[in-house]
Amino acid sequence: MCGIVGVIGSEPAAPLLLDALERLAYRGYDSAGVATLANGHIERRRAAGKLCNLAAILKRDAPPGTTGIGHTRWATHGAPTESNAHPHGTARVSVVHNGIIENHAALRAELEAEGQEFQTETDTETVAQLVDLNLSRGMDPLAAAGSALGRLEGAYALAMIFAGNSELMIGAQHGAPLAVGYGRNAMYLGSDSLALAPLTRRVSFLKDGDWTVVTRTGARFFGPDGAPVEREIKETALTGALVGKGGYRHFMEKELHEHPAVLGDVLRRMVDPLARRVTLPDLPFDLARVPRVSISACGSAFYAGLVGRFWLESLARLPADADVASEFRYRAPPLPRGGLALLVSQSGETADTIAALRFLRGAGQHVLSVLNVPESTMARESDAVLETVAGPEIGVASTKAFTAQLAVLACLAIAAACARGVLPHEAEAFLTAALVEVPSRAAAVLEEEASIRRLAVRIAEARDVLFLGRGACYPIALEGALKLKEISYIHAEGYAAGEMKHGPIALIDPRVPVIAAIPSGPLFEKTASNLQEAAARGGRVILFTDAEGAARLSRIATETVVLPTVDPFVAPILHAIAVQLLAYHVAVLKGTDVDQPRNLAKSVTVE
Repeated sequence: MCGIVGVIGSEPAAPLLLDALERLAYRGYDSAGVATLANGHIERRRAAGKLCNLAAILKRDAPPGTTGIGHTRWATHGAPTESNAHPHGTARVSVVHNGIIENHAALRAELEAEGQEFQTETDTETVAQLVDLNLSRGMDPLAAAGSALGRLEGAYALAMIFAGNSELMIGAQHGAPLAVGYGRNAMYLGSDSLALAPLTRRVSFLKDGDWTVVTRTGARFFGPDGAPVEREIKETALTGALVGKGGYRHFMEKELHEHPAVLGDVLRRMVDPLARRVTLPDLPFDLARVPRVSISACGSAFYAGLVGRFWLESLARLPADADVASEFRYRAPPLPRGGLALLVSQSGETADTIAALRFLRGAGQHVLSVLNVPESTMARESDAVLETVAGPEIGVASTKAFTAQLAVLACLAIAAACARGVLPHEAEAFLTAALVEVPSRAAAVLEEEASIRRLAVRIAEARDVLFLGRGACYPIALEGALKLKEISYIHAEGYAAGEMKHGPIALIDPRVPVIAAIPSGPLFEKTASNLQEAAARGGRVILFTDAEGAARLSRIATETVVLPTVDPFVAPILHAIAVQLLAYHVAVLKGTDVDQPRNLAKSVTVE
């Protein structure tokens, strides 16, 4: 999940590389580095830690040259040190890499036996040493790189530059994304089009197994067999403007406050408020004929998928499974021909979700993806895409992208219910009207921020926290626990409320907050009974509920945050905002790096 970038142009490369790496920092921030060609020689500048450390080095001592490559790292092989920072290489070649070379140990042993001297612990250096050995044997750069690529096993996106060849850069993709950008008298490589947006909007995307030879004037593409292939040049919709914090302390805070606008944008695309109907884009399959839905995703997107499963089954009476993508294909479930694969991802580049997509396509499923990046790998490999239009999400912990996913899945569930003839128009109109109100109700949740901030003071003192929910709010309990873990480093677990007495109740004492997402509705009484059990054992019961719920549970609640009263169908969206706000304010009190929490990256492009 590292970020890579390359440039061949007429301007100094180092500032361009640094600007692109700032856009790729969501992919990793353990270390960073650049390498340029200066008078035919390779010069490197690297730094451990966040990108600002590299920026300080480049401010003092930027390497010259108009050809170069850059990298921001999420550490896999080797500690996040300067010596393990990319680019890696020798006097002849320099390489940046996103992914994992699975056969690096065998290759390393072979190369060391040939006399190649390694300087790092990384799998990436194996690529550089393999190319270097080929060069030392008289191969030209294209032959040396092509031969090396044929030896690699695993997932990779690679960019290479060669001493004495300022007009040449080679890129390759296998299981990790890589884009080629076309500029004026300049060419670029990047992990995604966002990194290239300030440089060009004309982009080609490599396919798995492709490699590319890039010069200042263009690019040639080759398939896995080495034969030339054509790759279409597309105009991206991304702008070159850097996304700012807009006066907020953190990107996450800004993105939390964008919930109402993002939800409004999603619903304007998918709902006709006058007719009170959902209007999805045309799909290349009939929802009425889908026998089963297989949902797969990772992290918060998986929790959105769990809510979507609840809605699809309860509302559309459509059988659905939901699996974490990293486990799904190993279960090798039997799948009905013509079933629907429903993949959910913010980036569209999550390696495990892409692998699940390909498994599902191979099993004869229609592929529908819910994505925030319409130019991503998953978008290109799907039969159809439902866009979440959340805009760039810079904070590593997903916020507005998650609620946008929920809004899209709610619309999909209504559309499926109508297509299958199980939702009368009156019910469709009622649920659609409830959805249309969500942006304004989301703004009302944000108005409770002061109450949530006061609550955060109590939570910040805890070592362990339990989140509880039922039905469609059970995944919101999971989301609340994940957010708290991700950015405050407090241990937290999310449970279905009815499962508390099957184990977690043993943890409850006055020091363990029990936070419940409990809107009024059909499941209120059952959840309330579970909270009574926690209160009877000295648990600190904290409620996210509406006015009716607050009144009914006032005797057992230690703290209550009153959210707007809405139909239970849309309540999970509002409760998601509330638990995310809580996690944010706890993290601020704890003094953690909210936007770039330790050990995490936003786009997980390795399995």
